[in-house]
Amino acid sequence: MDFEVPEELRLLARTVRDFVETRLRPLEQQVEESDKIPPEVLREMGELGFFGLPFPEEYGGAAAGDLGYCLALEQFGRTSAAFSNIVGAHTSIGSMSIFLGGTEEQKRKYLPDLCAGKRIAAFSLTEPSSGSDAASIQTTATYRNGCWIVNGTKIWVTNGPIADVVVMYAANDRAKGARGGITGFIVEKGFKGFRVGKVDEKMGLRGSYTGELVFEDCEVPEANVLGGQVGAGFRTALGALDIGRISLAAGAVGSSEFLLELAVAHSKRRQQFGKPIASNQAIQWMLADSAVEIHAARLMVYDAAWKMDQGKRASLEAAMTKVYASEMASRVVDRVLQIHGGMGYMKDSPVERAYRDARILRIYEGTSEVQRMIIAEELLKQ
Repeated sequence: MDFEVPEELRLLARTVRDFVETRLRPLEQQVEESDKIPPEVLREMGELGFFGLPFPEEYGGAAAGDLGYCLALEQFGRTSAAFSNIVGAHTSIGSMSIFLGGTEEQKRKYLPDLCAGKRIAAFSLTEPSSGSDAASIQTTATYRNGCWIVNGTKIWVTNGPIADVVVMYAANDRAKGARGGITGFIVEKGFKGFRVGKVDEKMGLRGSYTGELVFEDCEVPEANVLGGQVGAGFRTALGALDIGRISLAAGAVGSSEFLLELAVAHSKRRQQFGKPIASNQAIQWMLADSAVEIHAARLMVYDAAWKMDQGKRASLEAAMTKVYASEMASRVVDRVLQIHGGMGYMKDSPVERAYRDARILRIYEGTSEVQRMIIAEELLKQ
């Protein structure tokens, strides 16, 4: 086994790291206070190719594969979660759904602009009455007069309020459920009957745009059926979520690594009872436990991403990686806040922001409970 990351991917990670340190981290407080990312920064990210990292060059991508993409997301994890969130939702599950399930014509029509960041993508599956039970979606799609008429409401759609292209899933036949009854559609912002509803206010993730999407007799051309296959949407959605879960875990690794660095520096600097708190075994063990868990999560991410790049099925690894890394991140940020004490609880501390942002990791793109269901199901199949 070769655990060495290829030089070109290490260079990519360094490039993203430099951009994060010099361009994004100075904007953290501005993003937190204004609850939005400056448009010029998104343009820069698009020009640098950050919205098309895993996709082939023929579609305008950077051809970094899933491993390269995860290395980049790991670096994005070192700053405000708003940045990794917009890239992740756009790339991992929005654009990726088109890449995995789209026709060649659909890929060539949409992916070049999406990879360049000229258009922003979103992925829309969750509804008021169906979250973890994604196969029970109530949004309907009915074929009429040469196009599909979609009716329903989607909620908590990351990038939804700003998306130009939304890959959404609707029931074409509720009786069939996940086995032939769910179809993916590529919906553009200007389609008749499509609008943005309530924009969400969240505990964390300031600067990440999340909201409700409403489809009222929304007219979707037949050419925008994802992959041109009616009833085949659920498999594509699951495939995109596998990649989304691995890349989400990569961001959790990067965030945790950055927080550990803060904790190490603070524990050396902070004096109590006449000595640095780093000399206390209680602090040392919190640092050590965090380092162990981060290392384990990173290896899980790299292994799962590598398998995806080899064309191997990695649903089991994706679920394991997501549940472990998301729960690891919560443990690490809790320890780091404890090490910082009152300073870590203050609003101007990056630890306070990270504490709020970390909580969603165990919920979106499949809760920890759902990941354990997937893992158990895969084990029992064997």
